[in-house]
Amino acid sequence: MYLTKNELEIMDVLWREDRALARGEILSLSEDKTWMDSSVHILLNSMLRKGAIREAGFVKCGKTCGRVYAAAVSCEEYYVSTLDSTKARPDAVALLQAYLAAADPDEEVLRALQAAIDKALAAKQS
Repeated sequence: MYLTKNELEIMDVLWREDRALARGEILSLSEDKTWMDSSVHILLNSMLRKGAIREAGFVKCGKTCGRVYAAAVSCEEYYVSTLDSTKARPDAVALLQAYLAAADPDEEVLRALQAAIDKALAAKQS
């Protein structure tokens, strides 16, 4: 799945808030957005078609009802899918090394990564 810069700005809001949002909430929570308010419906419909978001119900907005939207994929799932869609697949070890150099994670994150690696190794051995 490929999302445009504008679609990613909306996804960032949904991921950050971690709850379903109405169109108006998306507009008000979008910091430094590069798209016009009037194009939010076009962006949301495109994201629905791509499977990035899902309808999560309705909410009363004044005298009318409006749909609420939730992320259909996590931030991590999206970025892994972008790696899978590239023709030149990055080497997993080099990718992790680059992440560690750029992010400089604390010991808790490093231990969690080690636990995930140990779990994957155990699954391969069984």
